[in-house]
Amino acid sequence: MSSAVGLGAIKVTRGAPIGEALAGLMLTVPAGLAYLVMLLLPTMATILLAFTDYELGLPDWNWIGLGNFTEMFEDRGFGVALRNTIIYVGFVTPLSILLGLGIALLIESGIRGRATFRAIFFLPVVSLTVAMAAAWQYLLHPTIGPLNGLLRAIGVSSPPYWLSSSDWVLLSLSAIGIWENIGYNMVLFLAGLTAIPRELYHAAEVDGTKTWLDRFRLVTWPLLGPTTLFVLTITMIRSIRVFDTVAVLTQGGPNKASEVLLHTMYKEGFTFLRLGYSAAITLVFLVMVLGLVWLQTKALDKRVHYG
Repeated sequence: MSSAVGLGAIKVTRGAPIGEALAGLMLTVPAGLAYLVMLLLPTMATILLAFTDYELGLPDWNWIGLGNFTEMFEDRGFGVALRNTIIYVGFVTPLSILLGLGIALLIESGIRGRATFRAIFFLPVVSLTVAMAAAWQYLLHPTIGPLNGLLRAIGVSSPPYWLSSSDWVLLSLSAIGIWENIGYNMVLFLAGLTAIPRELYHAAEVDGTKTWLDRFRLVTWPLLGPTTLFVLTITMIRSIRVFDTVAVLTQGGPNKASEVLLHTMYKEGFTFLRLGYSAAITLVFLVMVLGLVWLQTKALDKRVHYG
């Protein structure tokens, strides 16, 4: 009897890993199918379409190799969109990181109403972009907008046409982008600041660091390295894929002064129905994002202090 029970126990024990593996496989299959259907297959389809002349609605398409890419780099409109995207990223990324860090430091310093300030600055993150764009359209209106009304009140006779001037439209969109990203970066930096042990600041004071600038330079900034690298990566990706505010506020105008890559890609694919050319722009866009992430990780990861 005892030997039979022992053999049964051995069989159950040997079967348990198979059951666990099967359960793990069954739990993984839905996520794997979702990844395959929603990410991998569309990406592969985009890569294939980028080398064709496929137009939406037409039954036939031809394999044209690098024809779309040749046309793209000869197209002045694509060059303008690429330049505007780079300028936009160059404004939004550093300024939103610096301002987000500054606000996080002020809130973490112990000022009154910390929760209120967090909610105020995080509001753009949870707000609908289209609704906030409509609000910005009113604020920046050349005649009835409060901003130009304030400028006239202080003596500026001819305030700028923020969203309809080729000289000001990209700067205006950049300011909106900074406003959108500050709250998100602030929350990330607050999480990084909370994780820094308070004992390190006391130890730094004992070692002679009396000013807040010395404490920031010697303690806070080095230990915020991982958070800063993550914030830089996320902010750059969020900036380079700007689309909503351009589509709602300017549609790329005036005179393509606010045209960006994603808006060009959208127009080529869903206005002119040139899905092959749009896919080629998408592929260039993805290569740019991956290249920027790789470069900044390669350049900064070795300098980051992981405590």
